[in-house]
Amino acid sequence: MQSKPIALTILDIVSIIALGVSTYFALVFAPTEAVMGNVQRVFYFHIGTAWVGLVGFVLAAVTGIIYLVTKDMKWDRIEVAAVEVSTMFFFITILLGSIWARPAWNTWWTWDPRLTTAAVTELIYIAYFMLRAGMEDPEKRARFGAVYALLGGLSAPITFMVIRLFRTIHPVVVGNQSAAAQGGFDMSSNMLTAMFVAIGAFTLIFIDLMWHRVRMGDLEEKVEQLKLKVSM
Repeated sequence: MQSKPIALTILDIVSIIALGVSTYFALVFAPTEAVMGNVQRVFYFHIGTAWVGLVGFVLAAVTGIIYLVTKDMKWDRIEVAAVEVSTMFFFITILLGSIWARPAWNTWWTWDPRLTTAAVTELIYIAYFMLRAGMEDPEKRARFGAVYALLGGLSAPITFMVIRLFRTIHPVVVGNQSAAAQGGFDMSSNMLTAMFVAIGAFTLIFIDLMWHRVRMGDLEEKVEQLKLKVSM
């Protein structure tokens, strides 16, 4: 078994520190929003987790294309890691959005275009793992997974752009406000700082978890190869 790289250990520590710093900026440094009060503070983690979730889905689509071109299983492992970590973060995004929505919209959930596309995106990637689990041949699994990740990756930009393309109650906090948005707020400089700190922190955490998941994927592939040798 390969020993854990020193760089990964350092990244583990830096990621924990970054999460703590981001928590401080969200709970203490950022001012209390005048209308929503303290519940608005979940916004910073909501944005941070959404950012890495969508970036990971796009990364999975890109690595899927590279796999289809090169047939190198390394890219399949990176693709799986990106989807798995991003699916987890995107689920957290949806949960945090529901917590924010309760006081802002007086409901935990509504079939608003942004929320609907986010839920569909999450279900798409849950189905990705079901697809892979149903295939025993590694190359066939990687090939179908790559095509699926490529098609699923289209949902990421759609989810991001939907509040800018349609009338929606989900606010466009950065940029022009939607006319129908409820719960929008103008961001002060301190709020913007807290948001960018959260984005940076969750980006580090995403890279850290990705690295761990890729290493786990390497071990899984070795175990699978040993099983195939034994069964022959």
